Amino acid sequence: MNGVRERLASRPLTAVAVVIALLWTTPTLGLLLSSFRPEDDIKTTGWWTVLGAPRFTLDNYGEVLSGGGNGPGRLADHLVNSVVITVPSVLFPLVLAFFAAYALAWIDFRGRDALVVGVFALQAVPLQMALVPLLGLFSRGWLFLPAWDLTGPARFAQVWFAHTAFALPFAVFLLHNHLAGLPRDVIEAARVDGASHGTLLVRIVLPLARPALVGFAVIQFVWVWNDLLVALTLSGGTAETAPMTVRLANLAGTYGNDWQRLTAGAFVAAVVPLLVFFLLRRHFAGGLLAGSVKG
Repeated sequence: MNGVRERLASRPLTAVAVVIALLWTTPTLGLLLSSFRPEDDIKTTGWWTVLGAPRFTLDNYGEVLSGGGNGPGRLADHLVNSVVITVPSVLFPLVLAFFAAYALAWIDFRGRDALVVGVFALQAVPLQMALVPLLGLFSRGWLFLPAWDLTGPARFAQVWFAHTAFALPFAVFLLHNHLAGLPRDVIEAARVDGASHGTLLVRIVLPLARPALVGFAVIQFVWVWNDLLVALTLSGGTAETAPMTVRLANLAGTYGNDWQRLTAGAFVAAVVPLLVFFLLRRHFAGGLLAGSVKG
């Protein structure tokens, strides 16, 4: 009897979930179909008319990838810049936060609890508030820190620094909660056997922390990949260093008349984060819940 009730109760929930999924994916489906439609059809009819009179073309993707439209450079070149910006901006905070989280979770020192609270509080500071101070630091220096005075591809370092600095509070908080919840018996047994902190990190903590590491890596990757403000402000916005988000902003043209290219450009730019998510999806959910119970 209970099994019948559970099945009956699950049917409405399943129906609601299906309706929500359809409503959520319909705009994306319309954008995908529009990316393959001719320019005249996009500007004169809605995407749903393709169901009755299908007309498809690859011209939009050809223009986007070959450099058509306003603004210099092909989208493919800017995609390379996005990779150069995103990968270090994920690895740097991931490595630094892993060491910091281990120290805060398993090394006793004075002021540790206050430092954990401070790291948590830093998450409330919006990145936009620091753009002007960062520009001042890079151009004029501050106290004993000299000006960076970077040009060309070297300006990628400024973007890496900004993304790393503002990702660290969340990364440390997430990893600390996960590492603090690891079995204490395992850590203590390894210490009794003479394991150093380096051995603990590599052989015990790193495998157990994989879900949290992957969860943060996916979140940070998507955030940096879709970022426009930081990259445009700190990279200079030139074709040599600008990511694909800068190029996408220029695809519609000065007066927004060429917005049909945005449909193709959006899906070209979405390919990489989609691949990253599907490759790491098994660990992603566990990473989001890391440390939610213990710690």
